[in-house]
Amino acid sequence: MEKEKINVLLYGLGAIGSFYAFILHRTNRVRLTVVARSNYEAVVKNGIYIDSANHGQHRFHPDLVIKSPSEVTHPYHYIICANKAIDQDAVAAQLGPAVDDNTTFVIIQNGVGNEEPFRRAFPACSVLTCVTWVGATQTSPGVITHIKSEDLQIGLFPNPSVEVSVENSRLEEFTSFLTVGGTKFQVVEDMQLPRWEKVVWNAAWNSITALTMVDTQTWLTSSADAAPLTRRLMGEVIAVGRGCGVNLDEGLVDRLMDKINALPGIGSSMQVDCRNGRPMEIEVILGVPLRRAKELGIDTPVLETLTCLLRAVDGRFR
Repeated sequence: MEKEKINVLLYGLGAIGSFYAFILHRTNRVRLTVVARSNYEAVVKNGIYIDSANHGQHRFHPDLVIKSPSEVTHPYHYIICANKAIDQDAVAAQLGPAVDDNTTFVIIQNGVGNEEPFRRAFPACSVLTCVTWVGATQTSPGVITHIKSEDLQIGLFPNPSVEVSVENSRLEEFTSFLTVGGTKFQVVEDMQLPRWEKVVWNAAWNSITALTMVDTQTWLTSSADAAPLTRRLMGEVIAVGRGCGVNLDEGLVDRLMDKINALPGIGSSMQVDCRNGRPMEIEVILGVPLRRAKELGIDTPVLETLTCLLRAVDGRFR
C-alpha cells in the first residue's frame, strides 16, 4: 500500500525557499504547498524554473500555490520557514491556521534566536533548526540560478514537552525527504554551534557591506584599519556566543578571515536589501547578539555601533 502523503507548507519562496521547494518536489511522499508573495503570479502561471550547477535545469509546479497563510484550510505536518527572518513573532501568528500539536517547524534562516518566537507561540510543536550554505539567486520572479555551493546542517531545537523519540522520528522523516531530493546535508546534535559560527560571519560581512555599499575585498583593502576592525567585530560576537554557552573555538576568526581572503569580493543579502530599500535582517544577525551581550555584561562597542547605524537605515526603509 502506498504511504500517505505528507503535507508540507513552505513559507518564503525566494531563492533559498525555491531551491528547497525543488528538493522536496523530487520526493513523491510530499504534498507541497508554497506561500508565494511577490512572485505569486509568475509561479502560478509558469511554476518554478531552476538552473542548477549541481542538479541541471528543471521546471516544476508545487501542488498548491497560495498568497497568504490565511488561505490554509488544514494543519500541516511540516512548515518550512525560508523567509527572511524579519518580524518573527508576526510570522508565527500568521502561520497559526496551519499548525496543530503534530506540526514540526523547519527553520532555514540566517541568525540566532530564530526558533524562540515559534516555541513561544506553539509550545507543543517540534522545531528543526538549520543552517544553509546554498548559493542561489532569484533572477526574476520564479526563476532561480543555483551555483555549486550546496550544504545544510540540520538538527533539533529540543522541546522538553515532546518525547525524544517523537522528535527524533520527525527529524529522521524530514531528512529522508532531503536524501530523496538529492541535496547535501548533515545532522548536527548541537545546532547552536553552527548557527553562532555563521552569525559571526554574517554579523561582519552583512553589516559592513550594507553600510559601505562595497564588496568584501574592496572593504578589506580600503584602509589599514579595515581588517583589524572586522576581526574585533567577529571577536565580540564570539565572546557573546561563548557567554551563551556555545563552544566557539579560538581559531574561528582566523578561519573566517582566511575564507574571505580566498574569495573574490562578494556582497551580501543585507547589502542587496539595503540597496533596494527593503527591511533588513538586523535583529537575528546583530540585535540578538547585542541584547545577549548587554544581559551578560559583555562590552561590544563595534557590534553596538554597527547595529545602531543599521537600525537607523532600516527605519528609513520601513
